[in-house]
This record gives sequence, structure tokens and C-alpha cells, in this order.
Amino acid sequence: MNRKSLIVLVVAVVGAFLIAYFVSPLLAVRGLVEAAKAGDEAALERKVDFPALRQSMKDEMNARLVAEMRRDLGDRGSALGGLGMLLAPSLISSAVDTLVTPKAVAAMVVEAREPRAADAVGEPAPRADTAGNDIRKSYSYRDLDTFAVTLSDPDRPDQTLDLLLKRHSVFFWKLAGVDLPDPK
Repeated sequence: MNRKSLIVLVVAVVGAFLIAYFVSPLLAVRGLVEAAKAGDEAALERKVDFPALRQSMKDEMNARLVAEMRRDLGDRGSALGGLGMLLAPSLISSAVDTLVTPKAVAAMVVEAREPRAADAVGEPAPRADTAGNDIRKSYSYRDLDTFAVTLSDPDRPDQTLDLLLKRHSVFFWKLAGVDLPDPK
């Protein structure tokens, strides 16, 4: 093999690697959305890092609750409000552990909204032909190992939901976090 052919081969291999490296999260998102629309809980189990997702939801909900309590209490900062701020994280923790299930994740991905109690307890997962067809998606890297998918429903354009996929190997990604929309 001559020098010119070797250089072409190396450039082609590096180019293919870079394309696969930067396209892999898009393929992961596509697989996640297809599994969610189909209600395929086994596929969702493989595509979601549930412990990381639950922790992300707990962090988001606790931050939201603290901000709302501070806003509602203002300078009054009563003892009852302080007690509520102490008890709230444990209540949120148990609720999130109960609510973040494959069915709830499917509803979140297909409908661009945070999970509800009905998602975890028994309402069937959305079907491909009935839900999620008009959800808009935009994509961005937060860093080389975090890929964000911003979902928005045309009926609620001011409320977006960011799904955060984390790299688990060079080409494999899992849903591991969420940025919830601001409460209205």
C-alpha cells in the first residue's frame, strides 16, 4: 500500500469515527422515542438509566419546591414553612421513586410533559398512532458526554422539557436526566 492510499484510508476511518461519534446520540433518541411510542417497557429499561433519572427528577423537584416556598413565604419565613422545607425532600423522593417508571418515561417522551401519578399506575403507554406525532424536538450537546433533546408541544409552546442523555460508552447513550419546565 502506498503512502497516498494509507493517508486516504486513515482520513476515511477518522471521518467515519467522527460521524458515528456525533450521530450516535441522535440514533439513541430515535430508539428511545420509538420504544416510548410503542410502549416497549423492556426497550425503555435498556435505554434509560433509571437511578440517574430518578435522582435528576428529585433534584429538579426539590429545587422547584424550595424556590416556590421561598417565593410564597417571602420574608415571613415561618417555623411551619421551615418544617415544610425539611419534610418536602423525603416526600418528593418517595413520590419520584414511585412515579418514574417505564410507562411514565414513555408518556414524558411522547407527550413532552413531566410524569404524573396516572402514568405510573396503569394508564397504558401512548401508542404511535395516537400521541406524540406533533411534538417538536431540538437537539444540542451540553458537553461531549451530555446530549439534550428539547421537547415542546405546539399546544404549550412556552413549556419545554429537556431530556438529558449521558454517554455510557463511545457510541452508547442512555436517558439519565431531565430539566423540567418552569411551573406556570
